[in-house]
Amino acid sequence: MAEKLKIISLGGLNEIGKNITVLEYGSDMIVVDCGLGFPEDDMYGVDLVIPDVSYLVKNSHKLRGFFLTHGHEDHIGGLPYVLDQVNAPVHTTRLTAGLVEIKLEEHGLLDTTEIVTHEAGETVKVGCFKVEFIHVNHSIADAVAFAIHTPVGVVVMTGDFKIDPTPITGNIIDLARLGALGNKGVLALLCDSTNVEREGYSPSERKVSKAFDEMFKGCDQRIIVTTFASNVDRIQTVLDTAARYGRKVAVTGRSMENVLRVSMELGYLNVPKNTLVDINAIKSLPKDKTVVITTGSQGENMSALYRMAFSGHRQVEIGPGDRVLISASAIPGNEKTISAVINELCRKGAEVIYDKLADLHVSGHGCQEELKIIHALLKPRFFIPVHGEQRHLQRHARLAEEMGMAPKNIIVSDVGRVIELTRTTCKLSGTVPSGKMLVDGLGVGDVGSVVLRDRKHLAQDGMIVVVVNLSSEDSAIISGPDIITRGFVYVKENGDLMEELREIAADAVEECLYQRITDWATIKASIKGALSNYLYRNTKRNPMILPVIMEI
Repeated sequence: MAEKLKIISLGGLNEIGKNITVLEYGSDMIVVDCGLGFPEDDMYGVDLVIPDVSYLVKNSHKLRGFFLTHGHEDHIGGLPYVLDQVNAPVHTTRLTAGLVEIKLEEHGLLDTTEIVTHEAGETVKVGCFKVEFIHVNHSIADAVAFAIHTPVGVVVMTGDFKIDPTPITGNIIDLARLGALGNKGVLALLCDSTNVEREGYSPSERKVSKAFDEMFKGCDQRIIVTTFASNVDRIQTVLDTAARYGRKVAVTGRSMENVLRVSMELGYLNVPKNTLVDINAIKSLPKDKTVVITTGSQGENMSALYRMAFSGHRQVEIGPGDRVLISASAIPGNEKTISAVINELCRKGAEVIYDKLADLHVSGHGCQEELKIIHALLKPRFFIPVHGEQRHLQRHARLAEEMGMAPKNIIVSDVGRVIELTRTTCKLSGTVPSGKMLVDGLGVGDVGSVVLRDRKHLAQDGMIVVVVNLSSEDSAIISGPDIITRGFVYVKENGDLMEELREIAADAVEECLYQRITDWATIKASIKGALSNYLYRNTKRNPMILPVIMEI
């Protein structure tokens, strides 16, 4: 029986971010992208979300390599955590490789990981796969799509892309190569769905350049610009505009500094002469001659802009005479944090200009007409929408139907679902282990659903600790019960309630001892049950109750 090509998304479907897709044929397997996601509101204390790659670990003997489309966090951020579990060569373009190296060095994995750089137009053979790098436009340089030549046909994965006829750097997306592939025959297309709900075309990056010129012209304030650290073209625009108006530029924020360094070293960023200065020199320069480029466009806690807004930045103090340009759109879920930072900046007297007030940002993702062009050029036999929530995937499926594709040839998949392809068929077939691994500090995967449930409980209702000392001879109460609360009520103003809780806990212990129950687990359960019932009946609250028994 002939082998089938398996396509398995371990992330990036029914969610924004965490993009990672496995292609498997016989004894060979490759992985396209390896991103991370950001925690949802109910993931208390969680820093990052990465894909569950237990399927890769189990099949590590088949893994021939990782292929990365571009250097954004939702496509490369999970790589250090995954390479810690399963090792394979990483294939990507030069700028993406530079950003990956920074991450791997921080995690102590750089010396043990083989990173192979390629140019758009190259084809790499690994196992039974031939992976062709195709140039695309995006909001970061060196972005590529992949045409993956497999034993059953060509699979095209667009990665994140737009069609920008006037990019800041580089050439327009290689539509000619995509058209040539379409004429030869494409088995399946996996296409970015992020902007499928938007009509028309995504504006060119040049539009932002004009908007910046308007913001700089005649401005006698210090200008502070925040954008995604990885948006090298946007940083280039700010540098060029600043130089044109005779301003010095300083950069702050660790990720921004890293991207700047790598981009300059690799030649992706052309810094005008005598424009860049150290952030420590900014205070000695006139405000109308300075620009600060900073991280924090998503209102991230402890980012450079956040610290400026809340008076925690050592070199930059925000006040009247500052113009803050937020050159980014809000990632879904970040609206509240961004609003908080904007409000605080305004409270300090700064003039804040964001996407609702000026054209300071354009998307790096193609809108409906651009997606239609890709579909028309490639003419795939089968279509699998990726990179989006369910509404994006469904809308992209309808767009493919509008382009004339038969509904039976469109597969809307989910994380962990296996898609099997032959030269003439495409169908869903089973599942593999998948899901989310939560990163909290240095811990990876040690925060699970039970821990999150406890954190949610603590956040909503607080905690009560009941401490009681029992005699080792006859289990009689020697001291206590003592009541300690956190996040429940202010003890000094609720002395009567605390006294009532002490009496109820003591009665529960006495009742157990009267019944000759000396098992600590049973005594703890009795204390917890008695207090829980009383508190809900009298306060309609349900705090976490932790009985502690000490034997003396």
